[in-house]
Amino acid sequence: MNRLLLALAAPLTLILVASCAGPGVAPRSGVAERQQAVIRYQGQVGQVTFPELAADLGYLDGVRLHWIGNFTSGPQDIQAAVTGDTDVGGAFNGSILRLAAAGAPITAVIGYYGIDEKTLTGYFVRDGSPIRTARDLIGKTVGVNTLGAHYEDVLRIYLAKNGLTEQEINSVQLVVVPPISAEQALRSGQLDVAVLQGIYRDKALARGAVHPVFTDYDLLGTFTAGSYVLRNDFIAANPDTVRRFVAGTARAITWAQQHPRDEVVARMKQIVRQRGRAENTDALDYWHSTGVALPGGVIARTEFGTWLDRLRADGRITGSSVDLNTLYTNRFNPYAAPTQP
Repeated sequence: MNRLLLALAAPLTLILVASCAGPGVAPRSGVAERQQAVIRYQGQVGQVTFPELAADLGYLDGVRLHWIGNFTSGPQDIQAAVTGDTDVGGAFNGSILRLAAAGAPITAVIGYYGIDEKTLTGYFVRDGSPIRTARDLIGKTVGVNTLGAHYEDVLRIYLAKNGLTEQEINSVQLVVVPPISAEQALRSGQLDVAVLQGIYRDKALARGAVHPVFTDYDLLGTFTAGSYVLRNDFIAANPDTVRRFVAGTARAITWAQQHPRDEVVARMKQIVRQRGRAENTDALDYWHSTGVALPGGVIARTEFGTWLDRLRADGRITGSSVDLNTLYTNRFNPYAAPTQP
C-alpha cells in the first residue's frame, strides 16, 4: 500500500492500566522468595484493563502493579517490554508477530482484547459513496489509527479474500489519523474510508449518514485479537510471579465475561475515579463486552496463525522467522485445557 509501511510503530489498544497494587504477601519459599513481585506497565487514559481489574478484585495473589505512564501505541507498548522499560506489554497479535520476526525474545501469555458481535470495528464510508465492495477500494484512502497493526491487517485480509492482487492491495493508501479526528475527516471528504471502533463508531452511527462497508466481525467472526507479552528472561526468572499475574488476569477476564455489562462498567468507573488522575470516564459508557473469544483469555493457535499466513503471503514475514510453538503459551493460564500449548 502507498503508505509508510511500518513494521511496528503504531498503536493498538490497551495495555495494563494501573490501579496498582494491593498489600504484599509473604514470600512463598525457595525461588519464589527471590522473584520480582512488582510488574511495571503502561496504561491508557480513562480506560481499565484486565490486570487492573484483577488487582481491584483481589485476584493477583500478591503481585503488585506499578504504572509508569500511558502508552502511545500497542507496538510501542510491547517494544517497551522488550527494552526493559516495562515488564509486560499488550498489542495486536499481528504486531507481536512482527516484533518476534525481528528477533525480539518475547512470549505471549494471555489474550486480552478481541472482536465479537458487540465489540467490533467498522470500515466506514459516507452514505452515497460509490465504495460498496473490496474492488471499489483500489486507489482509495483509508484512515487508520496506526500502521502495521489490527486495522491494516484486517483490511489486507478483506481485500485478499475478495480477489484483489498484491499490486491492487498495495494501491490502497493508508493514512494515519487520530481516532478522535477520523469521523470528521471522513465526513469532510479528506478520507474515502475511516476505520471506527468503540465510542467513535457508536457516535458516528448515532449522527447518521455513514455506514460500514464491512466489519472485522463480518470478516472473521469472534476472535481474540491481542495478547499481553513478557520477555523470555523475565518469565525464566519469575515463573511464579508470571503464573500469579496471568491467573489473576484470566480470572478478571472471566469475571467480566460472566457479569452483566452494567456491573462491569460501574466497577471500571469506580477504579478510574479511585486512582485520582482527573480522567474522564465517558468512554467506558461505550464498553460493550470483553471481545475475548475463549474463557480467561486462553490463546487459540489460529489467533496468531491467521495473521502469520497473511504476513507471509505479502512478504512482510519470511520463512521460519516465527515459530508459533514458542511464540505463545497457555501454560500459566488456569482456564487452558491440558492439551493447549
